[in-house]
Amino acid sequence: MKIFIAGATGAVGLPLVRALTSLGHQVTGMTRPGAGSDRLRELGVEMSFADAFDSEAVHRAIEAAAPDVVIDQLTRLPANPADIIKAMPDDTRLHREGGANLLAAAEKLGVGRYILQSRGFYLEAPAGELADETARLRYDAPGQIGESTRTIGAYEDRVLASRSLDGVVLRYGFFYGPGTWYRPAGAIADQARNGQSAIIGEGNAVWSFVHIDDAIAATVASLYAEPGVYNVVDDDPLPVSEWLPAFARSVDAPEPKRVSVEDALTAAGEEAVYYHTRLTGASNGRAKAKLGFAPRPLLWKGA
Repeated sequence: MKIFIAGATGAVGLPLVRALTSLGHQVTGMTRPGAGSDRLRELGVEMSFADAFDSEAVHRAIEAAAPDVVIDQLTRLPANPADIIKAMPDDTRLHREGGANLLAAAEKLGVGRYILQSRGFYLEAPAGELADETARLRYDAPGQIGESTRTIGAYEDRVLASRSLDGVVLRYGFFYGPGTWYRPAGAIADQARNGQSAIIGEGNAVWSFVHIDDAIAATVASLYAEPGVYNVVDDDPLPVSEWLPAFARSVDAPEPKRVSVEDALTAAGEEAVYYHTRLTGASNGRAKAKLGFAPRPLLWKGA
């Protein structure tokens, strides 16, 4: 296939480019100039430096690539996870405006399939249950998280409602593994070893992770699968109170400290509290059935 990837040098984009080219697909990667473009050049793929916010440039880039599939892997997240909330407005704008430009161009130019990176950790589900693919994103989440979920949810709806292309929404869990924050040499491990990890309140929020390589395998499979929504998460959804101490042990870090909700609200804000007390895990049954998804066990479970 001819495949156009927006965000081709990100945590998902770059390994996805490698996987697709190794399978013989013709890939065009859209990225910003810089070190990332050098990595794409090493892989021998076509490059596009179109600005996602420039609708005409995006249209020209997709028109020149003439792809069968457009994959939106655009993100604008910080190198330091401590800055995630501050960076979220830029990421939200990228999905709202850049995503709209990509989708409009794909529809106008007759692209057959459109694959969207979405979030598998902001889903609504009753307490104690896992969210399936019918779940909505949590539009009532506080602050910048709510802005993000409402934007991405509306984007999902537009992709799935398109009459001119097959829409696929991949709701990934939190990424771990090479090139991510959650790896032995990554930013979260550094924070843990520096004694900066903390569990807020009861730490009862349930997180769903996915290894980056398993996410790539599911994304490749989605090129051919039935359109619709897929939760791309592993089989080990765990509350923060369990996974964070296990992660700390796995990277030889001290036990995370405990912080009250009240103190966390003052020091870190309501979004941080939300991550530790309100998130819901997700189920992956549809991805297993339709994508042949077979995620590995969470690497630090039981550490």
